[in-house]
Amino acid sequence: MTVEHDGLIFDVEEQGPARGPWVVLLHGFPVNAQCFDAVIPRVHEAGLRTLTINQRGYSPGARPDDVADYRLEKLVSDVIGILDHLNISYSMIVGHDWGGIVAWQLAAKHPDRFTGLVAVSTGHPSAMRDALEDGSDQRERSAYIKSFIAPDAEEKLSGRDGILLRRAGVTADELRPILEPGAMTGPLNWYRANFTGNIAETLACPPVEIPTTMLWSDADSALGREQAEFSGRYVYSDFRFSVLEGVDHWIPENAPAALATEISLRSSRF
Repeated sequence: MTVEHDGLIFDVEEQGPARGPWVVLLHGFPVNAQCFDAVIPRVHEAGLRTLTINQRGYSPGARPDDVADYRLEKLVSDVIGILDHLNISYSMIVGHDWGGIVAWQLAAKHPDRFTGLVAVSTGHPSAMRDALEDGSDQRERSAYIKSFIAPDAEEKLSGRDGILLRRAGVTADELRPILEPGAMTGPLNWYRANFTGNIAETLACPPVEIPTTMLWSDADSALGREQAEFSGRYVYSDFRFSVLEGVDHWIPENAPAALATEISLRSSRF
C-alpha cells in the first residue's frame, strides 16, 4: 500500500497474523525493505505482524530535492506519521544500518510508542562517539562516509552496475531499485544531511528507556565492536548484547534466522 506523509508518498507493506503484535522493520543503505525478505516469514511464525517501509529517498514518491529534507528529524517523523496513519499505537522497532540510527532515535524520543528495540549493527549514537574517542579503529572503519557525501558519489557508486557496492556484499538484485535513473541521490542525501556540519548535534540521542537488544556481527567491516557493546551504557532498561560470529555487515540477508530469533526473544513478555 502507499501512505502519504509530509507531502510524500511512501511504499509500505504490512504482513503476518492479523492480531499479532506489530514489529516495524527499518532498512539501511543501500537496500530498501527487501533486505528483510528472509526475516519476515520467520517473524510471522513467532506470531508477530510486520510493517516495512521504503523510507524517504527509497520510495519513488518520497524523493524531495533538498538535502535538508533528509535530516534525521525528518526520517524519525516519517515513521511516526506512517504509524499514526495506520492507527498503530504500539509496536516493536527493528532497524539495520541507517535504519538502526533512526530506530535508536525513535526508541529514545518516543518510548510511549515502542515496546522494545532491536538495533542491528548500528549502536547508539553516543556509543559511536565513545568508540571514536576510545582509540578503537572505528574512525578508520567510517572513512568511507567521506566518499558518500562527495558531489560525485552517485556517479562512482552507480558505475559499472554498482560494482563498488557489489564488492561490499550487496547483490545485483538488491541494487536494482537504487540504480534506476535518479534513485541514488535520495539515499546518499541521508549522509549529506547528517554527516556534515555539526554532526554531534545532528545525531545527538537521549538514553533509551525501553528493553533493547543490540545485535552485532564480528565480520562487519564498517561498524566495530566498541560502538555496539558500549550501547549498553545508554540503555536504562533490560539490555542484551548479542554477537554473530563470521557474519558480515548484511545481517538481515545473511543471518535472517538469527535476527528473527532476536526479534522473537525481544517480543516475549517473559
